[in-house]
Amino acid sequence: MNLTPTNIPGCFVMSPTRHEDDRGYFARLYDRDFALANQLDPDVSIVATTFNKLKGTLRGMHLQTAPFAETKVVRVTRGSIFDVAVDLRKDSPTYLQWHGELLSIENAKQLYIPKGCAHGYLTLEDQTELNYLLSAPYSPAHAAGYRFDDPAFAIDWPGEVSMIHPRDAGYALLTPPR
Repeated sequence: MNLTPTNIPGCFVMSPTRHEDDRGYFARLYDRDFALANQLDPDVSIVATTFNKLKGTLRGMHLQTAPFAETKVVRVTRGSIFDVAVDLRKDSPTYLQWHGELLSIENAKQLYIPKGCAHGYLTLEDQTELNYLLSAPYSPAHAAGYRFDDPAFAIDWPGEVSMIHPRDAGYALLTPPR
């Protein structure tokens, strides 16, 4: 497994090492000892999947607040997405900055998103599926979100948003417009 730092402290692109032969390949997607050795959150509380029927589906920007703040590891198992982490840690030097990464079945990259960062993605293909490793149990009372088009983030999405859940479209802006 290779870790590539992003502009956001604690946020990494994880690229599994593929061991290939005539049958295909084998790659380790999660390794607790690797996580501990690299000072990553080793806890996995939930493994989840999400399926998106259409290109242009946007989900986010989601996070959970303390004490249920969660680390996420996101991986595409079919299709492709533009995956985004936004740093919402007020004491971070990259507060309100974002990192976007193309994740696809072809490139096998994963995005490691630390606690305190919001997460969202835009599907780039129909029939896109993702897997998540989540470090904390889900708590509806601690679920939060912000608008994907919040000017405070100024995320440069690489395509049109054609489908978004009313909850995600209705999130408040981080800073109300003046």
